[in-house]
Amino acid sequence: MAHKLVIVESPAKAKTIEKFLGPGYRVLASFGHVRALPSKQGSVDIENGFEPKYAVLPESKKHLDAIKAALKDADMLLLATDPDREGEAISWHLLAALGLTGKKQTLPVKRVVFHEITKGAILEAVQNPRDISLDLVDAQQARSVLDYLVGFNLSPFLWKKLRYGLSAGRVQSVALRLVCEREKEIQAFVEQEYWTIGAKLETHRPLPVEKAQTFTANLIEAAGKKLGKFDIPAKEAAEALVKGLATADYAVGKVTKSERKRQPAPPFTTSTLQQEASRKLGFSAKKTMSTAQKLYEGIDVGEGTVGLITYMRTDSVALSKQALDEAREVITALYGKEYALAKPRFYKNKSKNAQEAHEAVRPTYLVKTPAEVKKFLTPDLFKLYELIWKRTVACQMAEALLDQTSVDISAGKGYTFRAAGTVIRFPGFMKLYIEGIDDDNEEKEGMLPPLVEGESLTLQQLLPEQHFTQPPPRYTEATLVKTLEEYGIGRPSTYASTMNTLVERKYCRLDKKRFFPEDIGMIVSDLLTRHFTRYVDYNFTAGLEEELDQVSRGEMQWKPLIKEFWGPFAALLKQKEGEVSKAELTTEALEEKCPECGELLVVKLGKRGKFIACSGYKDGCRYTRPLEQEGQEAAEPEISEEKCDKCSSPMLIKEGRFGKYLACSGYPACKNIQPLIKPKGTGVVCPECKEGELIEKKSRYGKMFYSCNRYPQCKFALWDLPVEQPCPACGFPLLVKKIYKRTGEFLKCPKEGCDYQSNK
Repeated sequence: MAHKLVIVESPAKAKTIEKFLGPGYRVLASFGHVRALPSKQGSVDIENGFEPKYAVLPESKKHLDAIKAALKDADMLLLATDPDREGEAISWHLLAALGLTGKKQTLPVKRVVFHEITKGAILEAVQNPRDISLDLVDAQQARSVLDYLVGFNLSPFLWKKLRYGLSAGRVQSVALRLVCEREKEIQAFVEQEYWTIGAKLETHRPLPVEKAQTFTANLIEAAGKKLGKFDIPAKEAAEALVKGLATADYAVGKVTKSERKRQPAPPFTTSTLQQEASRKLGFSAKKTMSTAQKLYEGIDVGEGTVGLITYMRTDSVALSKQALDEAREVITALYGKEYALAKPRFYKNKSKNAQEAHEAVRPTYLVKTPAEVKKFLTPDLFKLYELIWKRTVACQMAEALLDQTSVDISAGKGYTFRAAGTVIRFPGFMKLYIEGIDDDNEEKEGMLPPLVEGESLTLQQLLPEQHFTQPPPRYTEATLVKTLEEYGIGRPSTYASTMNTLVERKYCRLDKKRFFPEDIGMIVSDLLTRHFTRYVDYNFTAGLEEELDQVSRGEMQWKPLIKEFWGPFAALLKQKEGEVSKAELTTEALEEKCPECGELLVVKLGKRGKFIACSGYKDGCRYTRPLEQEGQEAAEPEISEEKCDKCSSPMLIKEGRFGKYLACSGYPACKNIQPLIKPKGTGVVCPECKEGELIEKKSRYGKMFYSCNRYPQCKFALWDLPVEQPCPACGFPLLVKKIYKRTGEFLKCPKEGCDYQSNK
């Protein structure tokens, strides 16, 4: 029976969309990408005009076979992949993989685009199909080829010069540079002391008319001069001021009142959704996108599966008329007419390439409140849906009206304090939602009592306070996303995978939601910044992104863009192959001499980061020690209660590359070292030497094993648990062996040549 075949990316979407379309339509999933550039050299034919040599992904073959079978009875093919460049490219790749290109192709093929999985949106998209946009496809091809040329040429360079397994990327390396440069700023930061002086003041109006009230003001002027941040540099200066102010008369000077209006934040784009979910929910960018994907693809909320939000990869802040009308209806019903707008509020897109046809990330039906759908959602789905719903509704609520009051207070001759307070006169959108902030360094304004010019005040207490300037904060996922977007680097839809790569490659670690670069990350960033400056330059990378946008708009051809990039890049890479040596990147000479052999020490790069080693390593000196961080004094070793079993000197607790250990304080005369935590004994006599005991140990990878406690004199070791039961055949202790993928254990003799085993 003839039918129209619709192809989407996700099987979850396929079921929902087939239900909406009804009889006459069959919907199948491509399961994402079907073709890609193979991960090997030569996948882009540079000599033949940078022609990409795509290959069908092995995991896609069975899905393509299912689509080909369904095409035999189809009278039309509708490509309904995601509504962005990547989705456009997937549709184009599908046609090529299915053999539906060329003049002999007769089956009608159309592209349908929708931004939400609702019945109305799906039916409208199917009724208004279009052709595949080759400009969008070319932009995606250009991005893939560029990323391939950078990654598959710079990464092997890093393998040769540093170590195998490292990677470089067009956007990834720029993001790494941001993190590393921030770390250098922090390391170079010198804190500066400064003081502020506050005054706790009290009104003293006659009772019982009005109760006395207290508030705090800060000194802003001394001896007729405005105070700068560092004008009270030390405790002595602060104490001198306090002494003079203690006996001064305090009175209200100038009172300034002003009305301030505060506007709500625009609805979510991909980038702002990632930032706000990080701030408010603690979600990583990756978790935000995967959770949003589930909300977009559809949830059964009691009336069948339906997409709860619009497409989550968007740069647009536009809202449809339907969404604007629903927002007004919801606001009026929940908060009253005074919170609704007479006319909708529109926002201007910041992204140069944002497509007005796209919408912001919003709920598909604003009338579905978070409370109404909560019982159908997991906790994470609910949290993200609630965040998107609140942001969308709030952006169409009335502005907040704030009364701001600033009061100058005279204290003797030439001294002025200032107090500021804000009163919310009408909360407007703030009743529902306030945008989060990344690093809150602003002084909080409190409430002020009613004050009249000339009114005298009573000083309760002077509050001198010491402060120190703070270094710039390390990047969080939210601030790194924000910075990349501000520079125009990469696409918001790829930020999650970019940051994930930095952590997976061990270039950075996330600690308390902050990016800390590892030693290898700093070295890779320094290498690329020093030798490939242009290609990790923020403006160059942003400019390349703008050129890719021009390709997507049909204003530029993609192959000339690649050619212009590749020529200088390839020449520089060839030049650096001969110029850069591994030793200069991984070894740094010190002026300190080795305490064991007298050779100079060097800083070396190991698998676990930098450490200090002897330059006489090749001559047999094995001296190493941890590298102390710059500005950090080496910690004094702690004396333990243990005594050295070789010379009876006290044992010291030291920190090594693999953690804490015991070392003899008689070094270098005695070089005895022991683990800090004593191995656990098994009570089984070593069957090899008959003198030692088998003890429980861990390998450097954390796997448990059992070895003789007389090591290195006796090197007998076992992976399995020994038991106090001799083998009936040879007398060796038996081992407990697990039967994997089944329950139970059995006993086995470990001695070579003995095959004895039995049930436990």
